[in-house]
Amino acid sequence: YRPLPYVVSHVNMNFDIRDGETVVTTDLTVRPNAKATSFHGEAGDDGNSNDLILDGEAEALELLSIALNGKELIKDMDFRIEGDALIVPSALLPPLAEGVESGDQQSVLITTKVKIVPETNTQLSGLYKSGSMYCTQCEAMGFRRITYYPDRPDNMAIFEKVRIEADKKSYPVLLGNGNKLEEGSVNDSSDRHYAVWSDPFPKPSYLFCIVAGNLGSVQSTYTTVPSGRKVHLEIFSEPENVSKLDHAMVSLKKSMKWDEDTFGLEYDLDVYNVVAVNDFNMGAMENKGLNVFNTAYVLADPKSATDTDYERIESVIGHEYFHNWTGNRVTCRDWFQLTLKEGLTVYRDQEFSGDMMQSHAVKRIEDVRGLRASQFREDAGPLSKLKLEFLLLKIRYPVFRVGTLTHLTIRTCVCAR
Repeated sequence: YRPLPYVVSHVNMNFDIRDGETVVTTDLTVRPNAKATSFHGEAGDDGNSNDLILDGEAEALELLSIALNGKELIKDMDFRIEGDALIVPSALLPPLAEGVESGDQQSVLITTKVKIVPETNTQLSGLYKSGSMYCTQCEAMGFRRITYYPDRPDNMAIFEKVRIEADKKSYPVLLGNGNKLEEGSVNDSSDRHYAVWSDPFPKPSYLFCIVAGNLGSVQSTYTTVPSGRKVHLEIFSEPENVSKLDHAMVSLKKSMKWDEDTFGLEYDLDVYNVVAVNDFNMGAMENKGLNVFNTAYVLADPKSATDTDYERIESVIGHEYFHNWTGNRVTCRDWFQLTLKEGLTVYRDQEFSGDMMQSHAVKRIEDVRGLRASQFREDAGPLSKLKLEFLLLKIRYPVFRVGTLTHLTIRTCVCAR
């Protein structure tokens, strides 16, 4: 592990969504990273460059322009593209002042404009179109398919304003992380509209999310304890599935109360949104204030859903909500630590499910049966030695289970429940 020589502290973005292409304009406030010297002495003493490396993906991004403090940069003179990365030389950036905290360092503003095509993004990573809806999936390395950025979890930045603009008739619902600041028509046009979202808490890029679509929803409110914050809750789906969202809303409220009662953790924003998506490459994703779920883990038709369906939805809703503190506000330094944040959150959702079914013994037997049926078999087979990248991006559940067992062992050894 090597800290970044430069970090992004604040982000402002604009998404201009149109059929066939989306233009993304991004303002990055970049500062020298004080941890780069405190960790290894001089940041470049191991032979690595102190240049600013912004991760991208060549097949997904078309760079339209880049500017530093308002001055346009020229390719191969002021910056260079190497493979998927955009590199700005350290000579153009503020020097690192040793002993000065990152927040007090001199900063520069880097503005990039890129074009992406969500309609042809079949990886379901980055910004893509699912049916009539645009949505994002950025864990683990999807944000680099949206814009150039230091796309790793130890760069925690405040996404001050994210503006989303789209056709009003086709995409009446525009969602982002955090709280909504404003919304309205574009230049008094009846055809296009916009919404601006702001997340006041620093987060890694893998938790970024936007959604644009024609969606129905169920709404409710929850008042946190002890601060008394009134939180607007809303769960979205295609309009024809709205009648199947009630159990998910009940489960969300149970999760919020349980986390307050059990761990003393209350929700920290004014809005909590959940979106059900048909085409989604994971079960669910804990994006800050805007969870995205595979429809299988949200929708429950009272006429046909089984007890197992209800339990699964309650558990997954709880898991993604609990990530608000174990994974979002407190996250992993790098992807080798994935088991810590996922294992701890699975431990929390198992405790929650045990309390909800009023039998931790029954819940533990369920979990161990699943462990023996899949994990033991996998550990004894060829999948036990997969490359880390494949393990993180394709089949991450073994990582979840191992981390959970670690936390259970710690609790058993040193904690009285």
